[in-house]
Amino acid sequence: MSNVLMPAAFLGHGSPMNALERNRFTEAWRTFGAAVPKPRAILAISAHWHVDALAVTAMPSPRTIHDFYGFPQALFDVQYPAPGLPALAEEIADVVSPDFVVAADREAWGLDHGTWSVLVHAFPEADIPVVQLSLDARKPLDWHLALGAKLAALRRHGVLIVGSGNVVHNLRAIDWKNQDGGYDWAQRFDTDARQLMAERPHAIATLASHPDYRLAVPTDEHFLPLLYLAGLSAAAGRPADVLVDGYSFGSLSMTAFMLGAADDGNG
Repeated sequence: MSNVLMPAAFLGHGSPMNALERNRFTEAWRTFGAAVPKPRAILAISAHWHVDALAVTAMPSPRTIHDFYGFPQALFDVQYPAPGLPALAEEIADVVSPDFVVAADREAWGLDHGTWSVLVHAFPEADIPVVQLSLDARKPLDWHLALGAKLAALRRHGVLIVGSGNVVHNLRAIDWKNQDGGYDWAQRFDTDARQLMAERPHAIATLASHPDYRLAVPTDEHFLPLLYLAGLSAAAGRPADVLVDGYSFGSLSMTAFMLGAADDGNG
């Protein structure tokens, strides 16, 4: 077993149109993908597989899911034909056992746009196996944080763990004219999330009591993937660094974090 840990990341994915566009956020994703050691596989934790179950995709060829509407045909034409890795589904189940029980999804899901909209930039060749882990909608924040920490062992086995969501995600408050701006409440919440990730990632769930939480996180599915990186960061005993930050349309935070690879003598 290598003593070199694979990096991990949380990427603020924003609009699905980012899959087709080139901007400073997608450039940061490209830079990230080019900088990391080539993974054996990618474990993606996307805001868009939010169900009443804990499951992992276990099919050899996951389909590209276009889970949105009202966008140009070019976006529906995007395919991300990365292979799956059924053996990794078994590894994940073993790593988190007995505290967590993971079901193997062999046919229902695939790769949703939370995953492929960032991977088309970070790993455009689509030649690295990708599996997705669902977000169990029934569970509290601390449960997701603890599961993230349990996944840390995978980093020693060539697995790049990538969460994809948004620290701030309020579609009802979107201002389409405010393309690169953030409301005051969005900026306050995002700033405090960045501070916790830098100083006390194990305490990230305390943001649920933040005065701006209800506006920033009206539903939790886009926030939850951040907790997995926070759990990994807490398990590693080191902070995650901001990869890129900024806002879109007032009520979306595009902040991305990276937990760097490291050598450690505990392998």
